[in-house]
Amino acid sequence: MFRNDLLKGKVAVITGGGTGIGFNIGMRYGELGAAVAICGRRENVLSEAVSKFRDAGIDADYHACDVRDPAKVAETIDHFMDHFGHIDILVNNAAGNFISPTEKLSPHAFDAVLGIVLHGTIYMTLDLGKRWISTGHRGVVLDIVTTYAWTGSGYVVPSAAAKAGVLAVVRSLAVEWAKYGIRHVAIAPGPFPTEATRKNLFPIPEIESRIIERVPLRRVGRMDEIADLAAFLVSDNAEYLNGSIITIDGGEWLKGAGQFNHLENLTEEQWKMINEISRRKD
Repeated sequence: MFRNDLLKGKVAVITGGGTGIGFNIGMRYGELGAAVAICGRRENVLSEAVSKFRDAGIDADYHACDVRDPAKVAETIDHFMDHFGHIDILVNNAAGNFISPTEKLSPHAFDAVLGIVLHGTIYMTLDLGKRWISTGHRGVVLDIVTTYAWTGSGYVVPSAAAKAGVLAVVRSLAVEWAKYGIRHVAIAPGPFPTEATRKNLFPIPEIESRIIERVPLRRVGRMDEIADLAAFLVSDNAEYLNGSIITIDGGEWLKGAGQFNHLENLTEEQWKMINEISRRKD
């Protein structure tokens, strides 16, 4: 299935593509023949990632963009269209998340997560989708959601609300835009620790160990596993998959809804430690 030319001739735009899951998806797409365009807020991170792509022989470019700003989104899509000539794949991967008792959150905390996850996904999808529709270009949108998008989860309520909204967008546009040759699919990952998730979601060892205990396979996911799934879903091999949300979590959500509900067992001292870690500027 994963022949070297699986995505040859395709151009993929990946939000939050400079690190973590987004970067690994981009690397896999490039290995399979795609050109890779990444965007995010930190230009130094994007530049470093593109250098790694190019060192691996991948045609790549970046553009700094805050997906919460529709004007910046349009500017970014313009840039990539000018650079590559066309775009075939959009991966809405950019996200914001942190753990906290909900009663301690400010409206700004909710806005920060909803802005990136829900509004950013909608802005990117609308801008590129309108261009595809106007030109008759077929395309694929892959959204990264989460298993608690349909169950909810305590202690990550802004993320749960935002991801549930993205899930509704996937299923709605899968029907509405299919007539234009535009597919919508999503991946719902379980625990795939990255530098950012370890800081914001698994900042103390007790949390990560408890999450692993919830996974029937007794391990976290590997980046190559999610990257291969992401490659298959946007390829022509999956052209009859539309509106599908594929769970990749080792069976975790089947064992119990709400990935972070177990945090009710944390002490006030542990919450203070978590808050201090999440505020560090590193």
